[in-house]
Amino acid sequence: MGFPDQIVRTIELAHPPAKIWAAITTAEGLASWFGNTATIDLRPGGAARMTWEGGHTANMRVERVEEPSIFGFTWQISGLPEGDPRRTYVEFTLEPVDAGTRLTVVETGFAQLPADEHRIAFGGNTDGWASELAELVQYLDAA
Repeated sequence: MGFPDQIVRTIELAHPPAKIWAAITTAEGLASWFGNTATIDLRPGGAARMTWEGGHTANMRVERVEEPSIFGFTWQISGLPEGDPRRTYVEFTLEPVDAGTRLTVVETGFAQLPADEHRIAFGGNTDGWASELAELVQYLDAA
């Protein structure tokens, strides 16, 4: 039996897709809920970077931009050495619903890892998405 390859989280937000799009695709938006600072070149192949207090940095590559509904990027797998070429792919899908927007986040690519690395990366990112999406809700509701 293989390891789980993807993390899927879906939440419904009482905000229009345009507001959520700005929160997930702009440096200002990302730095307000996901990291502490952010830069982004919002085009396929563009670079993005987020930093957190304590020194953690995530370098990302924008892979998919279909405004206002799909945004995807790849990033280094947590726990692997700097320079390791393996990445996971994260995709945000925004769907208008009566009450606002349904946001689905899917991160794939964990099955490429051996058991110990998989356990650390998959577990950490599973917890991380729960925490980060809660911060997104707080940011959107306060704005």
